[in-house]
Amino acid sequence: MSAFPDLQVLMDDLLVQEEHAVYHWTLIGANTGPGGTGQRVRISGFEIWKIGDDGLIAGSQGRFDSLEYQRQLECGGA
Repeated sequence: MSAFPDLQVLMDDLLVQEEHAVYHWTLIGANTGPGGTGQRVRISGFEIWKIGDDGLIAGSQGRFDSLEYQRQLECGGA
């Protein structure tokens, strides 16, 4: 988090199903923290949340394009 002092995570969508929910997000920020590249990034992804019997998130698996993220860290993209 310290690498992106102005970090924003935007909720794009939330799809709730019986045993899980899918949370789509977009991360926006400038990599200006310690050791940062100074580049702005904008990357989208999603998390698949397994919902427990208590209604809370019992597990999470996330996905995003890591190659695009690395490219933006080097060249910018937001």
